[in-house]
Amino acid sequence: MEEETSVLGKFNCSWHHTMIRVKDPEKSLKFYQENFGMTYLNRYDFNQWKFSLYFLTVLPNGVTPPTVGTPEADQFLWNYKGVILELTHNFGTEKMEEFKYNNGNEEPYRGFGHIAFNTPDVYKSSLKLENNGVLFKKKPDEGRMKGLAFVFDPDGYWVEIVRRSENCGFSSEFNLSQTMLRVKDPKKSVPFFSKILGMKLINVSHHSDFSLYFMAYPPKGVKAPENPESEEAKEFTKTLWDPVLELTHNHGTENNEKFSYHNGNDEPKGFGHLAFLVDDVHTACAELEKNNLSFKKKPNDGSLKDIAFVYDPDGYHVEIIQRGLTLPRNL
Repeated sequence: MEEETSVLGKFNCSWHHTMIRVKDPEKSLKFYQENFGMTYLNRYDFNQWKFSLYFLTVLPNGVTPPTVGTPEADQFLWNYKGVILELTHNFGTEKMEEFKYNNGNEEPYRGFGHIAFNTPDVYKSSLKLENNGVLFKKKPDEGRMKGLAFVFDPDGYWVEIVRRSENCGFSSEFNLSQTMLRVKDPKKSVPFFSKILGMKLINVSHHSDFSLYFMAYPPKGVKAPENPESEEAKEFTKTLWDPVLELTHNHGTENNEKFSYHNGNDEPKGFGHLAFLVDDVHTACAELEKNNLSFKKKPNDGSLKDIAFVYDPDGYHVEIIQRGLTLPRNL
């Protein structure tokens, strides 16, 4: 479904960030900056609620962000056209030796799967990560799927390393390339992200016991291949600078009435949400209400205004944010 025919298409809807909770932000920031070339963009401290937010991404070559903590950094962040990683730190977790977050991949709390980075040479980048002391779940030649790797971040979240297309022309070693969520029924989830949020289904691959559905906002003027199951579509996915949303469907879950995935916000917590910017959050949310979306928070609820949360078909939280948001600092 094309953006202009989606519910939020007329509000210039764009994917802004993926949020995960982290135990120790110093360790997490160091991990993503030193190993994947991410740039620290901004920070907010909400002392009355005892948590902080940290934002980082891999910036395109030649883009220099303003100084963290300045009004300019705020405007850069909330008008950014790419996709960002948000790290949420709840005060005190770094001092709790036994504490850990749910990485989304262990039963009975599976749901969120991983984030991923593309790189020109998975083997070369994996060797570099190994030499840096990064722990691997899977090296490129292990398992049945060769040529890709998985590492653990400081909280045990899985980070996939995937080959980038040779034709994309990016100069950085890595670009943020995926967020993966498991979904119960793709016949519900794919229309949610396309018909509601305006993402396009750009690639589909079916396997013996699971299927993968890749959703994205292709760059303006760039048309995705018409057949999402083609080899051309598979390669197109690897040419994108901004991430794709990978929806993983394990066959049969849609037929089990009692089955559900863990949304990351019920205990034990871990993954938080996906977030999308819109030009007019209040009118956009009124449109979502007309389409019978369930809200966790409406834009005028609570102390933080111009931010809303809705539920996707699996109960994952989806944040809707006013583009150019003015977010209070040091509350």
